[in-house]
Amino acid sequence: MSPATKPETPGPRLPLLQQREIEARIVGPLIRAFAGEIGDERTLKIVRDVISNLARESGAELAMVVGNDTLDAFASALDRWKEGGALEMDILEASPERLSFNVTRCRYAEMYRALGLDDLGASLSCQRDFALIEGFNPGPCWCGRKP
Repeated sequence: MSPATKPETPGPRLPLLQQREIEARIVGPLIRAFAGEIGDERTLKIVRDVISNLARESGAELAMVVGNDTLDAFASALDRWKEGGALEMDILEASPERLSFNVTRCRYAEMYRALGLDDLGASLSCQRDFALIEGFNPGPCWCGRKP
């Protein structure tokens, strides 16, 4: 295999909270600048569309990594979002048919607030959830969302 086609060896993986902070420090000012030029509504629609598409791609990649697209497999991947106490949750139900939980602390929201981007946090992070699930399991949705 030539160096040009040699697959990259993955480096150390950043905790997701740290990755989101790096992203926010870059895209936050960009979003503000575009909103100043084309308006908040149009800018946020574009941002949400892009973030949703990225989340669907991440969901499909996650299903490949865990080896299937079941709810149990998805539940096993929750630790990535909870790394370092980034997301604290009480699991209410975890079965092959249902995953239900309450988020009791969200350091993602705290981080966006600390960066002065609390109004963008939902668009940059929270809105990823359903799209990630759609990418993880594009078949009949066990997420409760209607196609």
